[in-house]
Amino acid sequence: MTAPPTVAELDVLIHEPARLRVLALLAMVEEADFMFLLRSTGLSRGNLSVQLRRLEEAELVRLERQLFDGRARTSYALTTTGLTSLRTYKRAIASLLAAIPD
Repeated sequence: MTAPPTVAELDVLIHEPARLRVLALLAMVEEADFMFLLRSTGLSRGNLSVQLRRLEEAELVRLERQLFDGRARTSYALTTTGLTSLRTYKRAIASLLAAIPD
């Protein structure tokens, strides 16, 4: 039997609640625009922008800017790295929680 992961083994980039909400939401959809993420996460515009920028810098999320009906539209999607990282985080947190005695 392997030892359960320690808290230090959790990916702190993903573990931050606002970023975890964004990543979990993006894992459920193919892509989402900024307004959808804003409404769905309940984050402020500024906080959402900061979290998306951090996720993009870590290459967990990609953004695409395009014109839609003459207006700029920014959409976000998980990258392959983002999905893999989120799945790894999910396994680590599940293992950690399973180690807690009932």
